Amino acid sequence: MTSSMLEHALTNRPELPLRQLPDSAAAIVRVLDAPPRLAAHLRAVHDVACQLADWLKTTYDTVLFDADAVLFGAATHDIGKVLHPAELSGPGSAHEAAGQQLLLDQGVHESAARFARTHAAWTEPDIGMDDLLVSLADKIWKAKRVPELEQLIVQRVAAAGGQEPWQVFMMLDEELDRIAADADQRLAFQAAYPITTWTAPQKASDGIGSGRFG
Repeated sequence: MTSSMLEHALTNRPELPLRQLPDSAAAIVRVLDAPPRLAAHLRAVHDVACQLADWLKTTYDTVLFDADAVLFGAATHDIGKVLHPAELSGPGSAHEAAGQQLLLDQGVHESAARFARTHAAWTEPDIGMDDLLVSLADKIWKAKRVPELEQLIVQRVAAAGGQEPWQVFMMLDEELDRIAADADQRLAFQAAYPITTWTAPQKASDGIGSGRFG
């Protein structure tokens, strides 16, 4: 049975509109009875991934990527924190391999389960554009800029679109600044939900931590 707070995190319409998770991802979150704060975090990152995918399709339509894979990856990337809830409020990487295994155990194909591991491993040699976009969404949702990650995306987009890297960087930089402008509202939405399942939701102003980890 899904807790009321988890359901609230998955379906509530916050002041800053956030898309709901894909049905397949939301079903997994419910089955695993994920902490409400994790569900809120997944919604925030998924919404940013939607924005990035829409921007890329509109601005650089020659870049090949699987939008559905990116959105599912963003919606489940931190699912391993079901098993490692301390990493919802502090640093840690144990959730990455654990999350991939959790998704595999739920019948998710390896090609989709991999994002739970690759969202923090963008320097690995087999990382594709889909993985990079999930990684970027997981950073820029809270206005964190990672030049090395952004440069990898710039290089791939420039190669596919026939533009100079500096031109792509200017366009990407503008889009990331736009997305980052709403970071405080996304952080407040996440922080309003507890790490434990049965605590009532609170406003960010009530003194809950910012939840910047994740």
